[in-house]
Amino acid sequence: MHRKPTDLPVPNFSGELRVHDKTRFAIVASRWNPRIVDALIEGARRAFAAHGVNDDAIDVVRVPGAWEIPMVATKLASAGRYAAIVALGCVVRGDTRHYEHVADGCAQGLMRVALDHGVPVLNGVLAVEQHADAQARAGGAHGNKGEDVASAALEIVDLCALLDSADKDGCFLTLAVKDDRKGKS
Repeated sequence: MHRKPTDLPVPNFSGELRVHDKTRFAIVASRWNPRIVDALIEGARRAFAAHGVNDDAIDVVRVPGAWEIPMVATKLASAGRYAAIVALGCVVRGDTRHYEHVADGCAQGLMRVALDHGVPVLNGVLAVEQHADAQARAGGAHGNKGEDVASAALEIVDLCALLDSADKDGCFLTLAVKDDRKGKS
């Protein structure tokens, strides 16, 4: 019987909300919309503390607005000191297209930082229609997105450590496909 690659057992990996020794986190937060962003920062700090992260293992860096977050996240990721970077901010739609430029540019920049540097960057930058929507997500009816992204940071750091360990232990199945035209595998 011929087995298809989809018939092979596949390892199942999942991160947990756990803190690793000597792990540091950075929070990059905008000063724009301070009541909202300050609540997001407090939520992130609460979530980190609830899962055993010491306050001295968290650096908070404030930037003028959401547009500046990816540039500073790049500097922090390049430094190699942080297991993950949590980005917090709030962009509220106005009467012009400025909202789209800032919110989309920030999100794309944060993804680029994560992919370019291999450091998890969690996007907790709210992009909302009105201030009431932001308040609902900064400790209101929809919870606190600062808490959510801090928890996600812990989980992704644990998952990355698990994947690194599995890779070192040879747990990943690697299939080499021979290229007959070039005689290389």
